[in-house]
Amino acid sequence: MALDESRTSGTHSGGCTCGDCPHGARHGHRRAVAAFLAKRDELAAGKGLPAGVAQSASASRQWVSDELTGSARTVAERAREAGDAWLHQVWRGTLFAVWGAAGALLVGASLTAIGAGWSTARTAGLIAALLTAGLLTAAARFHRARGGLLAPLIGEDNRLSTSRTVAAAWVLLAVFAVLVLALQLAGASDPEKRDALIEGLDLVRSAGVVTVLALVCTVAVVVRRVVTVRVLGQRLQKLRADRPRAADLLTDDSGRGSFTDVQYVLVSAVAVLFSAVRLARRPEQLPDLPWGLALLVAVSAATYFAGKYTEGGRPVVLSVVRAREAGDLDAPIRTGDDIEIRGAGFVPPGAGSPDRLARLVVRIGTVHVHVPLIPVAGGFANPTDTVLTVPVPVEVEPGTVDVQVVTAAGVETNRCPIDVTD
Repeated sequence: MALDESRTSGTHSGGCTCGDCPHGARHGHRRAVAAFLAKRDELAAGKGLPAGVAQSASASRQWVSDELTGSARTVAERAREAGDAWLHQVWRGTLFAVWGAAGALLVGASLTAIGAGWSTARTAGLIAALLTAGLLTAAARFHRARGGLLAPLIGEDNRLSTSRTVAAAWVLLAVFAVLVLALQLAGASDPEKRDALIEGLDLVRSAGVVTVLALVCTVAVVVRRVVTVRVLGQRLQKLRADRPRAADLLTDDSGRGSFTDVQYVLVSAVAVLFSAVRLARRPEQLPDLPWGLALLVAVSAATYFAGKYTEGGRPVVLSVVRAREAGDLDAPIRTGDDIEIRGAGFVPPGAGSPDRLARLVVRIGTVHVHVPLIPVAGGFANPTDTVLTVPVPVEVEPGTVDVQVVTAAGVETNRCPIDVTD
């Protein structure tokens, strides 16, 4: 996709080709991706090899890997520049969304007032919307370098956090509801009406929504702690994304749909919408969320938390064997031979980009061997999540040595001993 876009798009309307503005950074990233894909496909077809290394399989493989690694690092740098430029640009978009929602509320209030007449509750709702939008605007401007209103929702891995987004939706609903009640109370002159509005804050009526609010906020805080502890304990591999995306709310770090995230977002969205409708129908009290719906949100939150607690795991080496080409004789492992490391978790979620694949390292005894990138049409044959192929360098002393893999996330696998002969 990026390759097709790079072929059809030139510089933006200002003629800029640098990376100092959003347009220049985006086009710079597309050009870098296009150059990398073209080089990968060319090398995968056996073209572009220097004559000095073409006669040696090991030398040509190392040269190809080094060339692709250099191009991949350029792509990664351009991706980071494009991500930073996107964050600087998107904060205005968040303001358009906020003020658009306030405008939609004005239109809705005007339409529902036809026949029923204008009420104090409608006035309070519009003023509350304006106040909320003003506060959010100030917060967005303060965090404009980090995406505006997205800043509190972005996790340490530079992805949108599902738990924080759900908690923010409930907090925003609660703040808006309290503002509506407070403004109605400020404009009420009848003592009985003021007492009724104060009773609208009674815990008996609002216990459901308060319980859900406390639960989702607790989940947001505890999930962050759980992820941090698991990462530091090397039980979870986390890699930073180039920039946050809306799909992060429904997918895992590798971009695949996540059941726990999807069900949490859907159930919470339905519950928030129901509470908003209850507030619109009875603006004189906090939304009285039924306990059945509150229990449904609690079950959804527990499922999400359990999924976060159990996801991931340490990479593991299961076995190491000598790689054998067709026609080769069976033999023990010697220096210069290729070995095949079989296991799981070598490429953690989000580490499928070429620059991160190039960061895989195999420790053979005391020698660190970078896993070579072996290109094929449309991707790479090596490394993969379950199999790595690396040569045994001549610096490895004969005897029993340990083989250990270090992933792009910095997590080390278990040690697997092998015998290297003369």
